[in-house]
Amino acid sequence: MLSRMGTTIDGHAGQQAVAAMLQFGTDVMFTLNGGHIWPLYDAARDQGMRVVDTRHEQTATFAAEAYAKLTRRPGFAALTAGPGITNGVSAITSAWFNGSPVVVMGGRAPEGRWGSGSLQEMDHVPVVQSITKSAVTVKDANAAAAAVHAAASLSMTPHRGPTFLDFPLDVFGAASGELPAVDECTGKGAAPDDDEVATLANLIANAERPAFIVGSDVYWDGAWDELRAAVEHLRVPCFFNGLGRGTLPARHELSFLRTRGLLKKRADLVVVLGTPLDFRLGFGRFGNAQVAHVVDSTAQRAGHVSVPTVSGDSVLVLRALANHSGPRVDHEDWIAELRAAEERGRASDAELLAADSSPIKPSRIYGELGKRLADDAVVICDGGDFASYAGKFVEVQQPGCWLDTGPYGCLGNGLGYATAARVVRPDSQVVLLLGDGAAGFSLMDVDTLVRHGLPAVMVVGNNGMWGLEKHPMQAIYGWDMACDLQPGCRYDQVVTALGGGGELVTDPSQIGPALDRAFASGVPYLVNIVTDPSDVYPRSSNLA
Repeated sequence: MLSRMGTTIDGHAGQQAVAAMLQFGTDVMFTLNGGHIWPLYDAARDQGMRVVDTRHEQTATFAAEAYAKLTRRPGFAALTAGPGITNGVSAITSAWFNGSPVVVMGGRAPEGRWGSGSLQEMDHVPVVQSITKSAVTVKDANAAAAAVHAAASLSMTPHRGPTFLDFPLDVFGAASGELPAVDECTGKGAAPDDDEVATLANLIANAERPAFIVGSDVYWDGAWDELRAAVEHLRVPCFFNGLGRGTLPARHELSFLRTRGLLKKRADLVVVLGTPLDFRLGFGRFGNAQVAHVVDSTAQRAGHVSVPTVSGDSVLVLRALANHSGPRVDHEDWIAELRAAEERGRASDAELLAADSSPIKPSRIYGELGKRLADDAVVICDGGDFASYAGKFVEVQQPGCWLDTGPYGCLGNGLGYATAARVVRPDSQVVLLLGDGAAGFSLMDVDTLVRHGLPAVMVVGNNGMWGLEKHPMQAIYGWDMACDLQPGCRYDQVVTALGGGGELVTDPSQIGPALDRAFASGVPYLVNIVTDPSDVYPRSSNLA
Protein backbone atom coordinates (compact mmCIF):
# COMPACT_ATOMS: atom_id res chain seq x y z
CA MET A 1 0.00 0.00 0.00
CA LEU A 2 1.18 3.49 -0.84
CA SER A 3 1.14 6.37 1.59
CA ARG A 4 2.62 9.84 1.28
CA MET A 5 4.17 11.78 4.13
CA GLY A 6 5.35 15.06 2.67
CA THR A 7 7.80 14.01 -0.04
CA THR A 8 8.28 10.54 1.46
CA ILE A 9 6.72 7.51 -0.23
CA ASP A 10 6.02 4.66 2.15
CA GLY A 11 5.67 1.78 -0.26
CA HIS A 12 7.71 -0.71 -2.24
CA ALA A 13 10.14 0.35 -4.96
CA GLY A 14 7.46 0.05 -7.63
CA GLN A 15 5.25 2.51 -5.78
CA GLN A 16 8.13 4.93 -5.57
CA ALA A 17 9.00 4.49 -9.26
CA VAL A 18 5.48 5.21 -10.50
CA ALA A 19 5.09 8.17 -8.14
CA ALA A 20 8.32 9.63 -9.50
CA MET A 21 7.13 9.33 -13.10
CA LEU A 22 3.79 10.94 -12.28
CA GLN A 23 5.71 13.91 -10.91
CA PHE A 24 6.87 14.62 -14.46
CA GLY A 25 3.32 14.44 -15.85
CA THR A 26 3.90 10.99 -17.32
CA ASP A 27 0.53 9.28 -16.89
CA VAL A 28 0.79 6.20 -19.15
CA MET A 29 2.91 3.06 -18.84
CA PHE A 30 3.50 0.97 -21.98
CA THR A 31 4.36 -2.64 -21.26
CA LEU A 32 4.04 -6.36 -21.90
CA ASN A 33 3.19 -8.43 -18.84
CA GLY A 34 6.00 -10.27 -17.09
CA GLY A 35 6.23 -11.45 -13.50
CA HIS A 36 9.40 -9.48 -12.79
CA ILE A 37 7.54 -6.16 -13.10
CA TRP A 38 4.22 -6.88 -11.36
CA PRO A 39 5.04 -4.41 -8.56
CA LEU A 40 5.03 -1.62 -11.17
CA TYR A 41 1.52 -2.67 -12.17
CA ASP A 42 0.49 -2.72 -8.52
CA ALA A 43 1.71 0.84 -8.22
CA ALA A 44 0.03 1.99 -11.42
CA ARG A 45 -3.27 0.51 -10.21
CA ASP A 46 -2.98 2.28 -6.86
CA GLN A 47 -1.93 5.63 -8.28
CA GLY A 48 -4.17 5.91 -11.33
CA MET A 49 -1.55 5.55 -14.05
CA ARG A 50 -2.97 4.17 -17.29
CA VAL A 51 -1.40 0.88 -18.43
CA VAL A 52 -1.39 -0.01 -22.13
CA ASP A 53 -0.10 -3.50 -22.83
CA THR A 54 1.16 -4.60 -26.24
CA ARG A 55 1.99 -7.84 -28.02
CA HIS A 56 5.73 -7.17 -28.26
CA GLU A 57 8.14 -5.21 -26.09
CA GLN A 58 9.49 -3.39 -29.14
CA THR A 59 6.00 -1.97 -29.69
CA ALA A 60 5.73 -0.96 -26.05
CA THR A 61 9.04 0.89 -26.19
CA PHE A 62 8.23 2.58 -29.47
CA ALA A 63 4.92 3.64 -27.94
CA ALA A 64 6.76 5.15 -25.00
CA GLU A 65 8.96 7.07 -27.43
CA ALA A 66 5.96 8.36 -29.38
CA TYR A 67 4.33 9.41 -26.09
CA ALA A 68 7.47 11.47 -25.41
CA LYS A 69 7.42 12.94 -28.90
CA LEU A 70 3.77 13.94 -28.64
CA THR A 71 3.80 15.32 -25.09
CA ARG A 72 7.42 16.50 -24.70
CA ARG A 73 7.40 14.63 -21.39
CA PRO A 74 9.30 11.45 -20.51
CA GLY A 75 7.84 8.32 -22.06
CA PHE A 76 7.64 5.24 -19.82
CA ALA A 77 8.16 1.63 -20.88
CA ALA A 78 8.13 -1.24 -18.37
CA LEU A 79 9.81 -4.40 -19.70
CA THR A 80 10.20 -7.72 -17.97
CA ALA A 81 13.61 -9.28 -17.39
CA GLY A 82 15.81 -10.89 -20.04
CA PRO A 83 14.05 -11.19 -23.39
CA GLY A 84 11.61 -8.44 -22.43
CA ILE A 85 14.47 -5.98 -22.32
CA THR A 86 16.41 -7.35 -25.28
CA ASN A 87 13.18 -7.20 -27.34
CA GLY A 88 13.08 -3.49 -26.61
CA VAL A 89 16.70 -2.74 -27.57
CA SER A 90 16.04 -1.58 -31.15
CA ALA A 91 13.38 0.84 -29.98
CA ILE A 92 15.64 2.12 -27.20
CA THR A 93 18.32 2.69 -29.85
CA SER A 94 15.88 4.64 -32.03
CA ALA A 95 15.07 6.85 -29.05
CA TRP A 96 18.81 7.36 -28.55
CA PHE A 97 19.33 8.48 -32.15
CA ASN A 98 16.17 10.63 -32.04
CA GLY A 99 17.08 12.33 -28.76
CA SER A 100 13.76 11.20 -27.26
CA PRO A 101 13.33 11.26 -23.46
CA VAL A 102 12.23 7.73 -22.58
CA VAL A 103 12.57 6.03 -19.20
CA VAL A 104 12.78 2.25 -19.57
CA MET A 105 12.30 0.24 -16.38
CA GLY A 106 13.12 -3.43 -16.39
CA GLY A 107 12.65 -6.36 -14.13
CA ARG A 108 15.66 -8.32 -12.97
CA ALA A 109 16.37 -11.66 -11.31
CA PRO A 110 16.72 -11.46 -7.51
CA GLU A 111 19.99 -9.99 -6.26
CA GLY A 112 20.10 -12.34 -3.31
CA ARG A 113 20.22 -15.35 -5.64
CA TRP A 114 22.34 -13.79 -8.39
CA GLY A 115 24.56 -16.30 -10.12
CA SER A 116 22.36 -19.27 -9.24
CA GLY A 117 20.57 -19.45 -12.58
CA SER A 118 17.24 -17.75 -11.80
CA LEU A 119 14.71 -17.41 -14.58
CA GLN A 120 15.88 -14.84 -17.14
CA GLU A 121 18.90 -13.95 -15.05
CA MET A 122 20.81 -11.48 -17.16
CA ASP A 123 22.86 -8.35 -16.54
CA HIS A 124 21.01 -5.88 -18.76
CA VAL A 125 23.06 -2.80 -17.95
CA PRO A 126 26.08 -3.60 -20.17
CA VAL A 127 23.71 -4.34 -23.05
CA VAL A 128 22.05 -0.92 -23.00
CA GLN A 129 24.82 1.33 -21.69
CA SER A 130 25.93 2.53 -25.12
CA ILE A 131 22.38 3.47 -26.20
CA THR A 132 21.18 5.27 -23.07
CA LYS A 133 22.19 8.36 -21.14
CA SER A 134 22.34 6.27 -17.98
CA ALA A 135 21.83 2.60 -17.10
CA VAL A 136 21.69 1.47 -13.49
CA THR A 137 20.44 -1.37 -11.30
CA VAL A 138 18.44 -0.14 -8.33
CA LYS A 139 19.67 -2.21 -5.38
CA ASP A 140 18.47 0.00 -2.51
CA ALA A 141 14.69 -0.04 -2.24
CA ASN A 142 14.67 3.16 -0.22
CA ALA A 143 16.44 4.99 -3.06
CA ALA A 144 14.04 3.94 -5.83
CA ALA A 145 12.13 7.22 -6.06
CA ALA A 146 15.32 9.23 -6.17
CA ALA A 147 16.83 6.93 -8.82
CA VAL A 148 13.78 7.17 -11.09
CA HIS A 149 13.57 10.92 -10.56
CA ALA A 150 17.22 11.26 -11.58
CA ALA A 151 16.70 9.08 -14.66
CA ALA A 152 13.63 11.04 -15.80
CA SER A 153 15.38 14.37 -15.21
CA LEU A 154 18.42 13.23 -17.14
CA SER A 155 16.29 11.97 -20.03
CA MET A 156 14.82 15.47 -20.36
CA THR A 157 18.15 17.30 -20.12
CA PRO A 158 19.47 18.42 -23.52
CA HIS A 159 20.65 16.57 -25.47
CA ARG A 160 17.67 14.39 -24.53
CA GLY A 161 17.59 10.62 -24.73
CA PRO A 162 16.57 7.34 -23.10
CA THR A 163 17.57 6.19 -19.64
CA PHE A 164 17.35 2.71 -18.12
CA LEU A 165 16.82 1.23 -14.67
CA ASP A 166 16.24 -2.36 -13.65
CA PHE A 167 14.92 -3.62 -10.33
CA PRO A 168 15.84 -7.01 -8.82
CA LEU A 169 12.76 -8.86 -7.61
CA ASP A 170 13.96 -8.73 -4.03
CA VAL A 171 14.17 -4.92 -4.10
CA PHE A 172 10.38 -4.73 -4.29
CA GLY A 173 9.86 -5.27 -0.57
CA ALA A 174 8.58 -2.74 1.96
CA ALA A 175 10.52 0.51 1.79
CA SER A 176 10.33 4.23 2.37
CA GLY A 177 11.92 6.66 -0.08
CA GLU A 178 12.18 10.41 -0.60
CA LEU A 179 10.40 11.73 -3.70
CA PRO A 180 12.29 14.77 -5.00
CA ALA A 181 10.39 17.69 -6.49
CA VAL A 182 10.72 18.36 -10.21
CA ASP A 183 12.94 21.35 -10.85
CA GLU A 184 11.17 24.04 -12.88
CA CYS A 185 14.23 24.20 -15.15
CA THR A 186 14.02 20.51 -16.06
CA GLY A 187 14.10 20.13 -19.83
CA LYS A 188 15.56 23.56 -20.49
CA GLY A 189 18.94 23.93 -22.12
CA ALA A 190 21.81 26.16 -21.19
CA ALA A 191 22.00 29.79 -22.24
CA PRO A 192 23.98 30.23 -25.46
CA ASP A 193 27.20 32.18 -25.68
CA ASP A 194 26.37 35.77 -26.62
CA ASP A 195 29.36 36.08 -28.96
CA GLU A 196 28.41 32.88 -30.81
CA VAL A 197 24.86 34.15 -31.27
CA ALA A 198 26.11 37.53 -32.47
CA THR A 199 28.36 35.81 -35.01
CA LEU A 200 25.43 33.76 -36.29
CA ALA A 201 23.13 36.78 -36.48
CA ASN A 202 25.71 38.69 -38.52
CA LEU A 203 26.19 35.73 -40.86
CA ILE A 204 22.43 35.64 -41.52
CA ALA A 205 22.11 39.41 -41.86
CA ASN A 206 24.99 39.64 -44.35
CA ALA A 207 24.05 36.62 -46.44
CA GLU A 208 22.28 37.21 -49.74
CA ARG A 209 20.64 33.79 -49.94
CA PRO A 210 20.35 32.27 -46.45
CA ALA A 211 18.18 29.32 -45.43
CA PHE A 212 17.31 27.46 -42.24
CA ILE A 213 16.99 23.70 -41.96
CA VAL A 214 14.88 23.14 -38.86
CA GLY A 215 15.23 19.86 -36.99
CA SER A 216 13.72 18.02 -34.04
CA ASP A 217 15.49 19.84 -31.21
CA VAL A 218 13.63 23.06 -32.06
CA TYR A 219 10.44 21.10 -31.35
CA TRP A 220 11.81 19.45 -28.21
CA ASP A 221 12.77 22.90 -26.88
CA GLY A 222 9.24 24.15 -27.59
CA ALA A 223 10.70 26.95 -29.70
CA TRP A 224 8.22 27.18 -32.57
CA ASP A 225 6.96 30.66 -31.63
CA GLU A 226 10.52 31.92 -31.39
CA LEU A 227 11.34 30.28 -34.73
CA ARG A 228 8.48 32.09 -36.40
CA ALA A 229 9.49 35.42 -34.88
CA ALA A 230 13.12 34.97 -35.95
CA VAL A 231 12.48 33.97 -39.56
CA GLU A 232 9.83 36.63 -40.07
CA HIS A 233 12.14 39.29 -38.63
CA LEU A 234 15.24 38.19 -40.56
CA ARG A 235 13.25 37.00 -43.62
CA VAL A 236 14.86 33.56 -43.88
CA PRO A 237 13.26 30.67 -45.84
CA CYS A 238 12.94 27.40 -43.93
CA PHE A 239 13.23 23.71 -44.72
CA PHE A 240 12.52 20.94 -42.23
CA ASN A 241 13.25 17.41 -41.11
CA GLY A 242 12.07 15.13 -38.33
CA LEU A 243 10.00 16.82 -35.64
CA GLY A 244 11.02 20.15 -37.12
CA ARG A 245 8.19 19.62 -39.61
CA GLY A 246 5.23 21.71 -38.49
CA THR A 247 7.21 24.07 -36.26
CA LEU A 248 6.42 26.57 -38.99
CA PRO A 249 3.18 25.75 -40.82
CA ALA A 250 3.68 24.29 -44.29
CA ARG A 251 1.43 27.00 -45.69
CA HIS A 252 3.58 29.81 -44.23
CA GLU A 253 5.22 32.01 -46.88
CA LEU A 254 8.70 31.10 -45.56
CA SER A 255 8.12 27.32 -45.47
CA PHE A 256 9.45 25.23 -48.34
CA LEU A 257 9.11 21.51 -49.09
CA ARG A 258 10.03 20.89 -52.72
CA THR A 259 13.12 23.02 -53.34
CA ARG A 260 15.84 21.74 -50.98
CA GLY A 261 17.98 20.87 -54.02
CA LEU A 262 18.47 24.60 -54.59
CA LEU A 263 20.39 24.90 -51.35
CA LYS A 264 23.45 23.21 -52.86
CA LYS A 265 23.14 25.24 -56.05
CA ARG A 266 22.09 28.70 -54.90
CA ALA A 267 22.24 29.26 -51.11
CA ASP A 268 25.22 31.13 -49.71
CA LEU A 269 24.41 30.30 -46.07
CA VAL A 270 22.65 27.23 -44.61
CA VAL A 271 21.91 27.35 -40.89
CA VAL A 272 21.08 23.91 -39.50
CA LEU A 273 18.98 24.20 -36.35
CA GLY A 274 18.66 21.29 -33.94
CA THR A 275 19.59 18.29 -36.03
CA PRO A 276 22.91 16.50 -36.69
CA LEU A 277 25.01 17.15 -39.77
CA ASP A 278 24.52 13.53 -40.82
CA PHE A 279 23.76 11.61 -44.01
CA ARG A 280 20.35 13.26 -44.29
CA LEU A 281 22.05 16.63 -44.72
CA GLY A 282 25.00 15.69 -46.88
CA PHE A 283 27.17 15.45 -43.76
CA GLY A 284 27.00 19.23 -43.45
CA ARG A 285 27.98 20.17 -46.99
CA PHE A 286 25.73 22.25 -49.24
CA GLY A 287 27.74 23.03 -52.34
CA ASN A 288 29.57 26.32 -51.88
CA ALA A 289 27.29 27.57 -49.11
CA GLN A 290 28.66 28.54 -45.70
CA VAL A 291 27.18 26.21 -43.08
CA ALA A 292 26.39 27.17 -39.49
CA HIS A 293 25.04 24.87 -36.81
CA VAL A 294 22.80 25.40 -33.77
CA VAL A 295 22.79 22.54 -31.26
CA ASP A 296 21.06 22.06 -27.93
CA SER A 297 24.18 20.98 -26.03
CA THR A 298 27.94 21.04 -26.48
CA ALA A 299 27.99 17.26 -26.95
CA GLN A 300 26.09 17.74 -30.23
CA ARG A 301 28.76 19.87 -31.86
CA ALA A 302 29.85 18.20 -35.10
CA GLY A 303 33.25 16.57 -34.99
CA HIS A 304 33.66 15.80 -38.71
CA VAL A 305 33.33 19.35 -40.04
CA SER A 306 34.42 22.74 -38.72
CA VAL A 307 31.55 25.22 -38.90
CA PRO A 308 30.41 28.18 -36.77
CA THR A 309 28.32 26.62 -34.02
CA VAL A 310 25.98 27.95 -31.34
CA SER A 311 25.22 25.67 -28.39
CA GLY A 312 22.21 26.28 -26.16
CA ASP A 313 18.46 26.30 -25.74
CA SER A 314 16.72 26.94 -29.07
CA VAL A 315 14.23 29.28 -27.42
CA LEU A 316 17.02 31.58 -26.30
CA VAL A 317 18.99 31.36 -29.55
CA LEU A 318 15.97 32.11 -31.73
CA ARG A 319 14.74 34.83 -29.42
CA ALA A 320 18.11 36.55 -29.75
CA LEU A 321 17.95 36.26 -33.55
CA ALA A 322 14.46 37.74 -33.53
CA ASN A 323 15.83 40.71 -31.58
CA HIS A 324 18.78 41.33 -33.93
CA SER A 325 18.76 45.04 -34.73
CA GLY A 326 21.72 45.53 -37.04
CA PRO A 327 21.63 46.15 -40.80
CA ARG A 328 20.51 43.29 -43.01
CA VAL A 329 20.83 42.39 -46.67
CA ASP A 330 17.44 42.24 -48.37
CA HIS A 331 16.37 38.63 -48.95
CA GLU A 332 13.13 39.20 -50.87
CA ASP A 333 14.52 38.32 -54.30
CA TRP A 334 15.89 35.05 -52.86
CA ILE A 335 12.55 34.26 -51.23
CA ALA A 336 10.76 35.01 -54.49
CA GLU A 337 13.16 32.74 -56.38
CA LEU A 338 12.47 29.87 -53.98
CA ARG A 339 8.73 30.51 -54.03
CA ALA A 340 8.65 30.39 -57.82
CA ALA A 341 10.58 27.13 -57.78
CA GLU A 342 8.27 25.78 -55.07
CA GLU A 343 5.22 26.54 -57.17
CA ARG A 344 6.77 24.87 -60.20
CA GLY A 345 7.44 21.84 -58.02
CA ARG A 346 3.87 21.95 -56.73
CA ALA A 347 2.53 21.97 -60.29
CA SER A 348 4.73 19.01 -61.20
CA ASP A 349 3.65 17.17 -58.07
CA ALA A 350 -0.01 17.78 -58.91
CA GLU A 351 0.34 15.48 -61.91
CA LEU A 352 1.87 12.75 -59.77
CA LEU A 353 -0.72 13.18 -57.01
CA ALA A 354 -3.53 12.76 -59.54
CA ALA A 355 -1.90 9.92 -61.51
CA ASP A 356 -4.64 7.65 -62.84
CA SER A 357 -2.40 4.84 -64.06
CA SER A 358 -2.75 1.20 -63.19
CA PRO A 359 -0.90 -0.30 -61.37
CA ILE A 360 -1.31 2.48 -58.83
CA LYS A 361 1.48 5.02 -58.40
CA PRO A 362 2.28 5.61 -54.70
CA SER A 363 2.00 9.34 -55.31
CA ARG A 364 -1.73 8.99 -56.04
CA ILE A 365 -2.26 7.67 -52.52
CA TYR A 366 -0.79 10.87 -51.12
CA GLY A 367 -2.89 12.96 -53.46
CA GLU A 368 -6.03 11.42 -51.99
CA LEU A 369 -4.74 11.46 -48.42
CA GLY A 370 -3.73 15.12 -48.60
CA LYS A 371 -7.32 16.12 -49.38
CA ARG A 372 -8.49 14.48 -46.17
CA LEU A 373 -5.88 15.39 -43.56
CA ALA A 374 -6.87 17.88 -40.88
CA ASP A 375 -4.29 20.38 -39.66
CA ASP A 376 -3.90 18.48 -36.38
CA ALA A 377 -3.65 15.01 -37.94
CA VAL A 378 -0.83 12.88 -36.56
CA VAL A 379 1.00 11.30 -39.50
CA ILE A 380 3.24 8.32 -38.73
CA CYS A 381 5.78 6.80 -41.11
CA ASP A 382 7.09 3.24 -40.93
CA GLY A 383 8.81 2.00 -44.03
CA GLY A 384 11.31 2.72 -46.79
CA ASP A 385 10.26 4.08 -50.15
CA PHE A 386 6.55 4.36 -49.35
CA ALA A 387 7.32 6.38 -46.21
CA SER A 388 9.82 8.48 -48.16
CA TYR A 389 7.00 9.56 -50.45
CA ALA A 390 5.21 10.79 -47.34
CA GLY A 391 8.16 13.05 -46.59
CA LYS A 392 7.99 14.34 -50.14
CA PHE A 393 4.25 15.03 -50.30
CA VAL A 394 2.71 15.42 -46.83
CA GLU A 395 2.45 19.02 -45.67
CA VAL A 396 2.55 19.43 -41.88
CA GLN A 397 0.78 22.42 -40.34
CA GLN A 398 1.29 22.06 -36.58
CA PRO A 399 4.09 21.02 -34.22
CA GLY A 400 4.13 17.40 -33.08
CA CYS A 401 2.10 16.07 -36.00
CA TRP A 402 4.87 14.24 -37.88
CA LEU A 403 6.37 11.05 -36.45
CA ASP A 404 9.00 9.31 -38.55
CA THR A 405 11.53 6.66 -37.66
CA GLY A 406 14.47 9.06 -37.51
CA PRO A 407 18.10 8.58 -38.57
CA TYR A 408 18.48 5.10 -37.08
CA GLY A 409 16.00 3.87 -39.68
CA CYS A 410 14.58 1.01 -37.62
CA LEU A 411 11.36 -0.40 -39.03
CA GLY A 412 8.58 -1.58 -36.76
CA ASN A 413 7.83 1.70 -34.99
CA GLY A 414 4.43 2.11 -36.63
CA LEU A 415 2.00 0.28 -34.36
CA GLY A 416 3.68 1.56 -31.21
CA TYR A 417 3.61 5.12 -32.48
CA ALA A 418 -0.04 4.76 -33.53
CA THR A 419 -0.96 3.34 -30.12
CA ALA A 420 0.56 6.29 -28.28
CA ALA A 421 -0.81 8.82 -30.77
CA ARG A 422 -4.38 7.70 -30.17
CA VAL A 423 -3.83 7.67 -26.39
CA VAL A 424 -2.37 11.18 -26.38
CA ARG A 425 -4.51 12.72 -29.14
CA PRO A 426 -7.93 11.07 -28.79
CA ASP A 427 -9.66 13.67 -30.98
CA SER A 428 -7.16 13.92 -33.85
CA GLN A 429 -6.84 11.86 -36.99
CA VAL A 430 -4.11 9.23 -36.57
CA VAL A 431 -2.72 7.97 -39.87
CA LEU A 432 -0.07 5.27 -40.07
CA LEU A 433 1.74 4.91 -43.40
CA LEU A 434 3.29 1.47 -43.78
CA GLY A 435 5.41 -0.12 -46.42
CA ASP A 436 4.43 -3.75 -46.91
CA GLY A 437 7.83 -4.79 -45.58
CA ALA A 438 7.43 -2.66 -42.48
CA ALA A 439 3.95 -4.07 -41.90
CA GLY A 440 5.50 -7.44 -41.16
CA PHE A 441 7.33 -6.13 -38.11
CA SER A 442 4.40 -5.14 -35.93
CA LEU A 443 1.02 -5.70 -37.55
CA MET A 444 0.06 -8.19 -34.83
CA ASP A 445 -0.15 -5.20 -32.49
CA VAL A 446 -3.38 -4.20 -34.22
CA ASP A 447 -4.65 -6.47 -31.45
CA THR A 448 -3.38 -3.83 -29.01
CA LEU A 449 -5.36 -1.11 -30.78
CA VAL A 450 -8.49 -3.26 -30.78
CA ARG A 451 -8.27 -4.32 -27.12
CA HIS A 452 -7.69 -0.78 -25.90
CA GLY A 453 -10.27 0.83 -28.19
CA LEU A 454 -7.73 2.90 -30.14
CA PRO A 455 -8.91 3.52 -33.70
CA ALA A 456 -6.32 4.48 -36.32
CA VAL A 457 -6.18 4.60 -40.10
CA MET A 458 -3.42 2.43 -41.56
CA VAL A 459 -2.39 2.66 -45.20
CA VAL A 460 -0.11 0.02 -46.70
CA GLY A 461 1.72 0.76 -49.94
CA ASN A 462 1.91 -2.82 -51.15
CA ASN A 463 4.43 -3.31 -53.96
CA GLY A 464 5.40 -6.87 -52.98
CA MET A 465 9.06 -6.13 -52.31
CA TRP A 466 11.71 -4.46 -50.21
CA GLY A 467 11.83 -1.58 -52.70
CA LEU A 468 14.56 0.32 -50.90
CA GLU A 469 16.85 -2.66 -51.52
CA LYS A 470 15.53 -4.24 -54.71
CA HIS A 471 15.85 -1.27 -57.03
CA PRO A 472 19.37 -0.25 -55.89
CA MET A 473 20.57 -3.86 -56.08
CA GLN A 474 19.27 -4.07 -59.63
CA ALA A 475 21.02 -0.81 -60.50
CA ILE A 476 24.35 -1.86 -58.97
CA TYR A 477 24.48 -5.60 -59.67
CA GLY A 478 21.93 -6.16 -62.41
CA TRP A 479 20.23 -8.68 -60.12
CA ASP A 480 18.66 -8.77 -56.68
CA MET A 481 18.32 -11.31 -53.88
CA ALA A 482 16.13 -11.60 -50.77
CA CYS A 483 14.07 -8.61 -51.88
CA ASP A 484 10.72 -10.12 -52.81
CA LEU A 485 7.58 -10.33 -50.66
CA GLN A 486 4.25 -11.98 -51.39
CA PRO A 487 2.54 -10.00 -54.18
CA GLY A 488 -0.80 -8.55 -53.13
CA CYS A 489 -0.54 -9.99 -49.61
CA ARG A 490 -3.83 -9.44 -47.74
CA TYR A 491 -2.61 -7.36 -44.81
CA ASP A 492 -6.16 -6.01 -44.58
CA GLN A 493 -7.44 -9.48 -43.73
CA VAL A 494 -4.92 -9.70 -40.89
CA VAL A 495 -6.45 -6.57 -39.42
CA THR A 496 -10.03 -7.77 -39.83
CA ALA A 497 -9.08 -11.10 -38.24
CA LEU A 498 -7.75 -9.19 -35.24
CA GLY A 499 -11.02 -7.31 -34.81
CA GLY A 500 -10.42 -4.20 -36.93
CA GLY A 501 -11.53 -3.37 -40.45
CA GLY A 502 -9.87 -3.17 -43.82
CA GLU A 503 -10.04 -3.57 -47.56
CA LEU A 504 -7.89 -4.18 -50.63
CA VAL A 505 -7.61 -1.45 -53.28
CA THR A 506 -6.29 -2.07 -56.79
CA ASP A 507 -8.04 0.75 -58.69
CA PRO A 508 -6.81 4.34 -58.20
CA SER A 509 -10.37 5.67 -58.30
CA GLN A 510 -11.16 3.66 -55.15
CA ILE A 511 -8.39 5.08 -52.97
CA GLY A 512 -10.36 8.13 -51.85
CA PRO A 513 -13.59 6.25 -50.99
CA ALA A 514 -11.58 3.62 -49.11
CA LEU A 515 -9.86 6.32 -47.03
CA ASP A 516 -13.25 7.87 -46.29
CA ARG A 517 -14.52 4.54 -45.01
CA ALA A 518 -11.39 4.15 -42.90
CA PHE A 519 -11.71 7.57 -41.26
CA ALA A 520 -15.41 6.98 -40.60
CA SER A 521 -15.03 3.46 -39.23
CA GLY A 522 -14.14 4.21 -35.62
CA VAL A 523 -11.92 1.09 -35.50
CA PRO A 524 -8.35 0.24 -36.48
CA TYR A 525 -8.75 0.11 -40.24
CA LEU A 526 -6.18 -0.86 -42.87
CA VAL A 527 -6.41 0.25 -46.49
CA ASN A 528 -4.20 -2.19 -48.39
CA ILE A 529 -3.25 -0.54 -51.71
CA VAL A 530 -1.45 -2.59 -54.35
CA THR A 531 1.09 -0.27 -55.97
CA ASP A 532 3.29 -0.36 -59.05
CA PRO A 533 6.37 -2.52 -58.32
CA SER A 534 8.34 -0.72 -61.05
CA ASP A 535 7.95 2.66 -59.36
CA VAL A 536 11.34 3.82 -58.05
CA TYR A 537 11.60 6.51 -55.40
CA PRO A 538 14.05 9.20 -56.63
CA ARG A 539 16.59 8.76 -53.85
CA SER A 540 19.87 10.68 -53.84
CA SER A 541 21.12 10.50 -50.23
CA ASN A 542 24.64 9.29 -49.52
CA LEU A 543 23.97 6.87 -46.68
CA ALA A 544 27.61 6.34 -45.75
